[in-house]
Amino acid sequence: MSTVSNIKTLETDILILGSGGAGLFAALHAHQTNPDLHITIAVKGLLGKCGCTRMVQGGYNVALAEGDSVERHFMDTIEGGKWLCDQELAWTLANISIERIRELENELGCFFDRNPDGTIHQKAFAGQTFDRTVHKGDLTGIEIINRLAEQVWARGIHRLEEYRAVELIHSADGKSLAGVLMIDMQTGQFTLVRAKAVLLATGGGPTMYKYHTPSGDKSCDGLAMALRAGLVLRDMEMVQFHPTGLLAGPGTRMTGTVLEEGLRGAGGYLLNGDQERFMGHYDSRNERATRDIVSRSINSEIRAGRSSPNGGVYIQMSHLGPETVRKLFKGMVERCADSGFDLAEDLVEVVPTAHYMMGGVVFRPDCSTDLPGLFAAGEDTGGVHGANRLGGNGVANSTVFGGIAGDVMAKWVTNQSLAPCNMSEVIASIQAHEAPLLRAPGDIESIRDQLAECMWTDVGISRTRESLLRAQMKLDELDQSLGQMGVGDIDRAYNLTWQDWMNLRNLILVSKTVTEAALVRENSRGAHYREDFPEPGSLERSYFTAVQLRDSTLSIEKRPVLFTMVKPGETILVEEIV
Repeated sequence: MSTVSNIKTLETDILILGSGGAGLFAALHAHQTNPDLHITIAVKGLLGKCGCTRMVQGGYNVALAEGDSVERHFMDTIEGGKWLCDQELAWTLANISIERIRELENELGCFFDRNPDGTIHQKAFAGQTFDRTVHKGDLTGIEIINRLAEQVWARGIHRLEEYRAVELIHSADGKSLAGVLMIDMQTGQFTLVRAKAVLLATGGGPTMYKYHTPSGDKSCDGLAMALRAGLVLRDMEMVQFHPTGLLAGPGTRMTGTVLEEGLRGAGGYLLNGDQERFMGHYDSRNERATRDIVSRSINSEIRAGRSSPNGGVYIQMSHLGPETVRKLFKGMVERCADSGFDLAEDLVEVVPTAHYMMGGVVFRPDCSTDLPGLFAAGEDTGGVHGANRLGGNGVANSTVFGGIAGDVMAKWVTNQSLAPCNMSEVIASIQAHEAPLLRAPGDIESIRDQLAECMWTDVGISRTRESLLRAQMKLDELDQSLGQMGVGDIDRAYNLTWQDWMNLRNLILVSKTVTEAALVRENSRGAHYREDFPEPGSLERSYFTAVQLRDSTLSIEKRPVLFTMVKPGETILVEEIV
């Protein structure tokens, strides 16, 4: 077993955890601000080949066209978020996204789809009052990540690939962050990375649900580490379900894969098991309602017994013309074909699928947190989207705040020195993570299946006090079972069972925060729907939930939303914004 004396130690000025849009943008901006800095990107997989930004299909929201405006984008975000957004953050998103899209095209080499007159094409996405979603067909994320990764490689920024972050380590005096404990997944050995500044940009990834869109390596690692480090998470009850996850049938991991929102934005229909179009019964916007409404509507049809053969509903695109569908949605057509379905000409079964976590670390517009030395950006953060993220605002969030974080960290570290680490935290974390290696192997897969069923059934699209209390008990039971379960003292190199154990440890902890926050919110806002409290409550007295881990116990409180720019009932900004 490891001891402090033989832990490998590395030093860097800026350590970036994650290589999605937030992490890569932060690295590039930090390098541009101060090329002499030692910048390191640590990623659980391979840079440019993993993370959720690469999986973005739909596009990037930005107010570019005549008739649109930053104010309009801001208001769509606030109203879509059901007035729970931090308005300073939402304004930053809407405002800086214009700068970012120009940067992506003109400086980083991204090529987005164009109109015949040469202007950037922007398509319709649900929940917005203007067609403002910039895209590269339906493979926008691949275009962005490929170009960002190329630029990172070209600048010689340091990389720790297949390194898993397991603990945020405080300074010896406890006043700041001093480093991060990591595991080299190629060898299974621990590495302590000391840094003047750390960016938490690991992404969310609600893979604790039975149907989910992120890849299996996403396990809420950043959120779990933030909790253990004592930080406050907000809006954790707000888990977004994308309405149209491919329902490929039993026994396949393709189920839950997103069929992008642009399909509905372009005029696709949702049909129930009787092949009847149903969204008009739930919302006047039909299929272009926000994700929370469409997901609940689909769920209502399923629960009413009007489901498709595999327990979902259908999406129909054929009425738009098969050739048009193949041209506009090449990636989606190919994705369906890989699973044996013809999106262009036939009905395809879909089901709501856990997609994105609106909740996360409380942070400021400059990406700083309450722990000096720790910055955060992207899906690890809360407050930007409130109760519901608009499609197209996700990659905008990552790139906008990732760039800001890079600029701010590069300036901040010039006045900082490497602080000594709290080695007792390092020892305690190593012992906790090595513990399963000392115990006989158990049924890890059973824990995963039970967690997925619990969260899907009891903390899913519709919730009640009864279901949430049932989930509380189940999660405690799973936590105890996992804590007593081992993986065997076998080779640590690429030990996937050990990695799964760590994934589940983090997922269970974060699942508990989702459940606790959902219990406290006794109203229905956005992605959070309580059948026993179906009304939204007073918008003027809106609050957000704040969860913190104290002495191994989750504590939660309600904090008022500050309407710093616009109040409920208003449709224009209440003061001039410079």
